[in-house]
Amino acid sequence: ADIPPPPAPSVKPTENFLKITSPIVGTFYRAPGPDEAAFVEVGDRIQAGQTVCIIEAMKLMNELEAEISGEIVEVLVENSEPVEFGQTLMLVRP
Repeated sequence: ADIPPPPAPSVKPTENFLKITSPIVGTFYRAPGPDEAAFVEVGDRIQAGQTVCIIEAMKLMNELEAEISGEIVEVLVENSEPVEFGQTLMLVRP
């Protein structure tokens, strides 16, 4: 049986995007090192389990793995910016 697609959201276009959020308070890094390429760029397809950024907390570099698959549509945090627990880091189109 065909399942009709869910109705388009009428409020904000971001509502159907998935969010990658910070699991900890720390410093956000887009790349593994200062002279290295970012883990992901806008437009990249990611897979669940793929490293998307690093959150540094108390000198520990915590690689953040995506729990979702899709296309990166926006990176909401600048490199080396402090982030809060639960803060949205990236938007992903499933």
